[in-house]
Amino acid sequence: MHLTRETSERLTAGVARLVRSIKHLGPRAAADLYGDLPSFGWALLVPLEQDGDQRCSALADRAGVDVSVASRQVAALQRAGYVERRPDPLDGRASLISLSAAGSAALAHTRRVRGRWAVEALADWTEAEAQEFDRLLEKFADGLDRAGGRTHRSPAGAG
Repeated sequence: MHLTRETSERLTAGVARLVRSIKHLGPRAAADLYGDLPSFGWALLVPLEQDGDQRCSALADRAGVDVSVASRQVAALQRAGYVERRPDPLDGRASLISLSAAGSAALAHTRRVRGRWAVEALADWTEAEAQEFDRLLEKFADGLDRAGGRTHRSPAGAG
């Protein structure tokens, strides 16, 4: 697809404005959104909620990070009580990570806050406009993933 220069410039300016708006929300908004959950926690907890117990390598793949990064992040989540680790019954050398009750509660809290923000941001939108925006936003995010070489989608709302 070829975009006109005008369309391309408007889109990139709109994305830049969106990024500035998100950055402007700042640490206070992050604290409201995630509570004590580290910002990376969402990308690791959602796959556990959706698919059940997993090895760290599977979580790394879903989150689009290196296994060593995911391992450190899982360790931090375990220390905070958001996940639990147990030996993999199929391979005693490996561990399975599972979502704890505190992890489930943290996800529920984040969803409530995101929902409240969405209601405020989209207060004057119709349901059809919101659904179309959702569809196009997913398509745009998929395109960014492809352009950046990512082959796996992050969990819904991982950002």
